[in-house]
Amino acid sequence: MSRGAIVRTGLDRLFEGAFHPWLQGGSRIGLITNPTGITSEFVSSVEVCAGLPDAKLTALYACEHGLDGELQAGVRFGDTVHPRLGIPVFSLYGEHKKVTPSMLAGVDTVLFDIQDIGVRYYTYASTLFQMMEACAEAGKRMLVLDRPNPLGGEAVEGGVLSAGYESLVGAWRIPIRTGLTVGELALMVNSQADVPCELDVITMDGWKRDFHFTDTGLPWMLPSPNVPTLNTIQVYPGTCLFEGTNVSEGRGTTIPFEWIGAPWIDGHQLAARFRSYGLKGVHVHPVYMSPTFSKHAGELCGGIRIFITDSSEFRAVETGLVLLHELASLYSEEFHWLEPPRPGSRYFIDLLTGGKEVREGIHIQENLFDLVETWNAQAKEWGERRKPFLLYP
Repeated sequence: MSRGAIVRTGLDRLFEGAFHPWLQGGSRIGLITNPTGITSEFVSSVEVCAGLPDAKLTALYACEHGLDGELQAGVRFGDTVHPRLGIPVFSLYGEHKKVTPSMLAGVDTVLFDIQDIGVRYYTYASTLFQMMEACAEAGKRMLVLDRPNPLGGEAVEGGVLSAGYESLVGAWRIPIRTGLTVGELALMVNSQADVPCELDVITMDGWKRDFHFTDTGLPWMLPSPNVPTLNTIQVYPGTCLFEGTNVSEGRGTTIPFEWIGAPWIDGHQLAARFRSYGLKGVHVHPVYMSPTFSKHAGELCGGIRIFITDSSEFRAVETGLVLLHELASLYSEEFHWLEPPRPGSRYFIDLLTGGKEVREGIHIQENLFDLVETWNAQAKEWGERRKPFLLYP
C-alpha cells in the first residue's frame, strides 16, 4: 500500500481480492460513493466495483454533494447516467425524499463506501440508514465497506437526539459525536430496526480505536467542499451548530468551521469571554474576515478562530455551546436563530441539537451548565450501549 498505510479499509480489502459471497456468481451490485471512496493506492471504489470478476456494477447512488463531491451543501440534483460506464447514477439528494423501488430494481446488493466523519449532523450516515430501510423493504442486501472514524473510536460527545426531531441531519437517536465507524453504526441501527435489512460489513485491518486519521497512513480526501482538513473535522461537531443561526460558520472563507463571525461581533470581546471558562485543549483568537459567499458575503465580520491546543482534551460540542451562549447573551438584539422554512416545520437549530432546549434556554448561563451536564451523561450512557457493536479493539 502507498504512503506507508498500516490500515486496510474495507475497499482496500475488496481491491486485494477479499472474498464475499454476495459479490459472486454474477451478482448485480449498486454502489453509494463519492470521491472519498478510494483505496490506499488512489483507486476509486467505482473502478474497484466495475472490475470485480464475479459481480456486475449496475447502478451508482449519489448523496449530498454529488458523486464527484462538487456541489455545495443543500444543492439538490437529479439522476444522470455515468459518462464512462453508461449505468444510472441515482440521486439520493434530489426530488425523492426516500429511495424508490425503481432505484433498486436492477441490483441484488448495495455497497456503501464513503468516508464518514463520525458526527450526527453529517448526512452520509443518514443516507445509509435510508438505504438500509429501503433494502429491507425490497429484499435487497446491504454491504458496508468500513473506514476509520477520523475523530477516533473512543470519545463520545453531545446529547442524544430526541424522538420527533429526526431529519437528514439526525436520522437516528445517536449523540453528536458517535465514536463509531460507519460499519459499527450501521450494525447498531440495523439491530433496532422494526424490519432489519440483510446487512454485512467488510471490516478494516489494522485500525485501532485510539487512532487519529494521521496514524492510518491513508490518503485524506475532503468529504465535502467545506470540510477540507482534519482540523476542520475536529471543530465541526461544535461549530456546525452555527448553521442554525445568523452567524457565519465560516463558509466562504479559507477556514470554514474553524472560524465563526458576523458584522456585529467584537472578536476581542468574544475571545475574552470564552477564555474565562477555562476550557481545556482549546484557544480562541480574534480574527476578522469577509466571506466570499454564504452568510454575510462581502461584509467585514468580527469573529474568532478556534485553535486546538490538545486534541485529547478538546471538547468540540461544549466549545460550540459556550460560544452560542456568549453570542446569545452578548448580542441579544443582533443574534437570532434561522426561522423554519415552512409553517409547522422545525427550527434548523432544533434539528441539529436534537431538541428545543438549546434554542429556548442557551442564553441563560445556568441552562448552559445544566445542558452540558445532561449531554455528558447521555454520551456516557451511549458509550455503554454501543459496546456490543464494536468491531475493533
